[in-house]
Amino acid sequence: MAEQPQLNWFKSSYSGTPQNECVECAETAQHILVRDSKSVRGPRCGFSREAWAAFTVAVGSGSLS
Repeated sequence: MAEQPQLNWFKSSYSGTPQNECVECAETAQHILVRDSKSVRGPRCGFSREAWAAFTVAVGSGSLS
């Protein structure tokens, strides 16, 4: 089995203090991965770069409210 590369997980600068609930993201060559910062060994969601870009545009424009 191929060895998995080490992922560089990061939080948004808008996340606030470490006690706040938030998500963390990591980038691979093809995907954006998202996980719960309170459960780092828990499940992760993966999105194509195109889907993630569309999601962040929709959030920024307020069209998801």
